[in-house]
Amino acid sequence: MMDWSDRACRFFHRQMTRHALLYTEMVTAQAIRHGDREHLIGFDPREQPVALQIGGSDPKLLAEAARWGEDFGYCEVNLNVGCPSDRVQEGRFGACLMAEPQLVADCVAAMRQAVRVPVTVKCRIGIDDQDEDEDLDRFIRTVSATGCSTFVIHARKAWLQGLSPKENREVPPLNYERVYRIKKAWPGLVIVINGGIVTLDEAEAHLAHVDGVMLGRAAYHTPWILSGVDQRFFGTPASSLTRADVVERIKPYISAELARQPGLARMTRHILGLYHGEPGGRVWRRVLSENAHRRGAGLEVLDQALAAVTEQAHRLMAAE
Repeated sequence: MMDWSDRACRFFHRQMTRHALLYTEMVTAQAIRHGDREHLIGFDPREQPVALQIGGSDPKLLAEAARWGEDFGYCEVNLNVGCPSDRVQEGRFGACLMAEPQLVADCVAAMRQAVRVPVTVKCRIGIDDQDEDEDLDRFIRTVSATGCSTFVIHARKAWLQGLSPKENREVPPLNYERVYRIKKAWPGLVIVINGGIVTLDEAEAHLAHVDGVMLGRAAYHTPWILSGVDQRFFGTPASSLTRADVVERIKPYISAELARQPGLARMTRHILGLYHGEPGGRVWRRVLSENAHRRGAGLEVLDQALAAVTEQAHRLMAAE
């Protein structure tokens, strides 16, 4: 979710679910040491609960980054060992580290020693020509020996040679059974499944076999799915929240962000899918896409988009 789940995206998603754990985009430990930390890992406390996802392969540097994450207030630090991009491989982090389980264990051990919050790992079921069963078992066994008890497993291999990052999210076949077998083999671990899950019905079916479900692209492209999470999985009463209510809730946040740094489109890009599959969904996307990037664009663009959605819905009702 690099370049997707930034702070504006997370604030928007938090309006639809109070309890789901949100993750940052992956930030490298090197960037946290040398970059603008407030820009890279700063967040609004109203986003909580939120986990910081870090990339890297230097135990000392990762421990330092984890400490910064804890100091900033994150409730979890996650080491990403699943991202297959070329940039990541060149820096010796992400999915290529699945070939070096002992190094990952050293990194996790250093991070755990540095912080009190949980340190978790996100990985794939394998990479390239690895044997799915033996190599994944070895990876889980080696890393869990450090005391790490939570693994988020993307149920696809990553092909580091021959497939682009986009293709690696879609081409390698899903193997949910492999993740289920890990849970059976390691019942004391918290196993969270990820990959290709697009509905809450699917998520509920997976929970018969594992401890948790991570939604990525489904949460981003069809964000209203999150509005059903709290009632279905956390036992809260049904919400009367509407999509228009969500827009009203994020307006003060957007206004404050615009005062800090102009540029409406950097925030509205995350809400394009709010009306996905609904009457007026296309006009919502069109109004935002055509107007949010304009110089000086502000909250009036959201008002225009909402008005266009309402008008389209009334038109469709009148035509029935």
